Amino acid sequence: MGSTKADIAVSYDVSNEFFRLWLDERMNYTCGIFDEGPERMKLGVPGPVSLEESQLRKLRILSDYAHVTSASTVLDIGCGWGADLEYQATTNHVKAAHGITLSEAQCAEIRRRALPNVTASVCSYLDYRPEVKFDAIISICMMEHIVSPQEARDGKSIAAYRNYFRLAHEWTKPGAYFGLQTILRNFVPRDRKDIQDLGWVTYEIFPGGIVPRLEEIIAAVNPYFEVLELKTRRLDYRNTTWHWRDRLRKNEAHIRATWGDKVFDDYERYLSTCVTGFEKHYTSLAQYSLKRID
Repeated sequence: MGSTKADIAVSYDVSNEFFRLWLDERMNYTCGIFDEGPERMKLGVPGPVSLEESQLRKLRILSDYAHVTSASTVLDIGCGWGADLEYQATTNHVKAAHGITLSEAQCAEIRRRALPNVTASVCSYLDYRPEVKFDAIISICMMEHIVSPQEARDGKSIAAYRNYFRLAHEWTKPGAYFGLQTILRNFVPRDRKDIQDLGWVTYEIFPGGIVPRLEEIIAAVNPYFEVLELKTRRLDYRNTTWHWRDRLRKNEAHIRATWGDKVFDDYERYLSTCVTGFEKHYTSLAQYSLKRID
């Protein structure tokens, strides 16, 4: 159901060095937080927010949503190249953290980092069977891979998302919290080019998956987790994808020479589509603090 291991390879196994060129230094491939909220004002941090700082703010927010402490054991579902695992190990100093991903390249990068008290495995969430239960879960933009476009058309989304929350409930201890982040489908485009570009991204860059709708997440979370807090971050993701595209463009010559014209052209189109999608409300982003229902 959803993205297969082969689909994930298309999305994430282009080359770790390719993604390192235009992501932040920890290789977060999800929305950073740029708004200057009360926390930033208290710190007295001047000037514009960098991509690196925005990603650290994201990881701090989701850690707070998951109530992570130094005594916590944390599961990261869809852990990417290990940015959150690194944050848990080196900033929160957690007791233990484990990440699961379907990408061989991402798992290799996590192992290369040799993070303290961190393990990772190449495994579908559907097949994952942990030996111990966790105190907290964080999952950052992984739910986009749970349902395929055809399954969404067939009305299978809510059942699949509910099964995901059921498994997360099984993997956690009573009283556990869950810091979740998902992209959201909002408005349907009326512009023909925008429709074509969004469809192209769905099938060519992220085959096998589709972005959920907010109402699907809210319906599916019951009866396993309670939504304590929800914050949408549409413009933050617009800014994040703008920064990614800017860095990609600055490395155009190197990317074309190393990976070919098609890779550069495809990713420039993809990131431009993302910027447009978040600007025009076609897509958004949400962060959730969930608590396990015992």
